[in-house]
Amino acid sequence: MEYVAFSIAIIILFGLLFNKLFNKVKLPGLLGMLVLGIIIGPYCLNLIDKSILNISGDLRVIALIIILLRAGFGIHMESLKKVGTSAIKMSFIPDVLEGLTVMVVAHYLLGLPLVEAGMLGFVIAAVSPAVIVPQMLSFIKRRMGTAKGIPLIILTGASVDDVVSITIFSIFLGLYGGQQINYFKEILGIPVSIALGIVMGLGLALVLVYIFKRYNIRASEKTLIVLASAILLKNLGDYLNSWVPIAALVGVMVIGFVILEKMPEVGAQLSEKFSKIWIFAEILLFVLVGAEVNIYLAASFVFIGLAIIGIGLIARSFGVYLALMGSNLNLQEKIFCIFAYIPKATVQAAIGAIPLSMGVASGQIILAIAVIAILFTAPLGSFAVRIYGEKALQVEE
Repeated sequence: MEYVAFSIAIIILFGLLFNKLFNKVKLPGLLGMLVLGIIIGPYCLNLIDKSILNISGDLRVIALIIILLRAGFGIHMESLKKVGTSAIKMSFIPDVLEGLTVMVVAHYLLGLPLVEAGMLGFVIAAVSPAVIVPQMLSFIKRRMGTAKGIPLIILTGASVDDVVSITIFSIFLGLYGGQQINYFKEILGIPVSIALGIVMGLGLALVLVYIFKRYNIRASEKTLIVLASAILLKNLGDYLNSWVPIAALVGVMVIGFVILEKMPEVGAQLSEKFSKIWIFAEILLFVLVGAEVNIYLAASFVFIGLAIIGIGLIARSFGVYLALMGSNLNLQEKIFCIFAYIPKATVQAAIGAIPLSMGVASGQIILAIAVIAILFTAPLGSFAVRIYGEKALQVEE
């Protein structure tokens, strides 16, 4: 028990320190936390208690829930109406193009069978809300790019992007296991799962709004109620997934959105509270993601991995440009959106090891390239968004 407390103390204190140090030298703070996770993780100094590593996946999911709630509390209905079409196209066109491109390239460069290359493609394709959402919320707060709804397009598109990636990854995993796959049903399942997630999030949010209006509850208690409810929604979605696919994480974002629409003052209070909780959740998320990184495994595939990831990012960039055709964004703003769709971290850490654990022949390769994608794209994308966003996004009058 004492060693668990020691591990948490190390993660918090050094997480804050590395965040500050990396920010000082103009590098993304999250890179510092990832590096810390690698250093104190099981593959280096091994300072994190095993019991924490055993629940690392659950802790990372809770951190992801917090960031998606924050995203929901940053979305206004009027803004959403303006960017609806662009956000929908951004949610699947870049992801599918990148995933298929990585599949073909990995098939030829690594000699992987197409099914295994497809798994790799859609492990790599998912963009990271944990990296992108805080930065977009910062731009929204400063009203940068909000006249054209640019941060909102990225916020909503990136969140659904993950659902698309995980669903297609699951199809390839099923094909490898010899399952009979109904392609039409699986592809149709993507919009169905998103719709069911929205309905569940809407229903839960309306219940919470009713409770908050009827009873006098302090803002801190409301925050805990919303967080616990969102975690239960995610667990319920996971439980029901064996019968019907449900994008519960999209529902989590809907909770914040509905509360903000129905109770603007309460929504603003909760947004502020979740911003403070995120300080701790962010450290936990990125340090534990770093701790999952087997640098020895990644090192053996670094050059070919970077080539595959780089070609995939070129395809994703073309997908972003394609999705934004016909919008009112200028070239600089489209380039900013391309940069915003570079970072990968959360999904790669969550599902990168699944093929290996299920006995897929190229599981080690898939995990290694997922790790390289985190280390390469998370800091690169975060840095590019922060620097280029200041230049490309106009402050709304």
